[in-house]
Amino acid sequence: MPTDPPSSPALRASDADRDRVIELLRAAVADGRLDPVEFDERLDATLAARTIDALAPLTADLIAVPGSALTPPIAGTPAEPAADLLTIKEKHGTVRRDGRWTLPHRLALRTAWCDVMLDLTNAVCSAPELIIELRVRGGNVELVLAPGMVVDANELSVRHSALAISRDAGDNAPETLHVRLVGRMRHGRIGTRWEAPSR
Repeated sequence: MPTDPPSSPALRASDADRDRVIELLRAAVADGRLDPVEFDERLDATLAARTIDALAPLTADLIAVPGSALTPPIAGTPAEPAADLLTIKEKHGTVRRDGRWTLPHRLALRTAWCDVMLDLTNAVCSAPELIIELRVRGGNVELVLAPGMVVDANELSVRHSALAISRDAGDNAPETLHVRLVGRMRHGRIGTRWEAPSR
């Protein structure tokens, strides 16, 4: 008697798959299709998703919108070009980026119980906006910024964490870079400080 073939294993979701869903959710909350509470719930579910099947329902009611150019994440599609996305992963260690380094358009910070220092004062900006997508559990994240850099943390979800974030240096300098913090932090601390670039 023939037996049923084993079912195919669920396809595992990559960071790029989760990032595409987050972009869809962000666009949906910006145009009023999701309220902030729904956005937070779906963002948490996206960051926790391990398979493509777990991601699919999170945008099923958002992608079929008349006139929308948004498309759902598809397993196996290429991620953003390397120049546009930098992913930093670390556990129980120290992360430090400083000096003259080129900022990507998007920086994905995936750390657990780490001390992270991102010094942007002498960094080379490749775009007017830097998106820092955090998936951080425990530890400290410090952003060192130059005058003219502006921070927007409205899309950052935090629980059991301490925030010491200022929007700007308070010196009315013309805006040179918009730093957008998104994603989530749990059981950690994030802070900002401003310094003049070194010569």
